[in-house]
Amino acid sequence: MKLPILSASKVIKALKSVGFQITRQSGSHMILVKYANGRKITAVVPNHDEIAKGTLLSIIAQSGLSREEFLELL
Repeated sequence: MKLPILSASKVIKALKSVGFQITRQSGSHMILVKYANGRKITAVVPNHDEIAKGTLLSIIAQSGLSREEFLELL
C-alpha cells in the first residue's frame, strides 16, 4: 500500500494512540517514547508540514509497528 503524505501532527497523533508520549524536543525534532515489555522504544519525528517518505518509513521502523499497523492508526 502506498504511503500518504503526512504532517508531523498526524504522525504524532497516530503514535500517541498506541502509547507513545512526547518526552522532549530537540530543535525541530519531537522525541516520543513508549515503554513496552520492559523495553524503551524511542521514535524521532521532525516537526514538518510534510514528512518525506523515507523519513516516514524510518519512523514506522523505530516505532516497532508494521507499515499496515501504522496505516490503520491514521
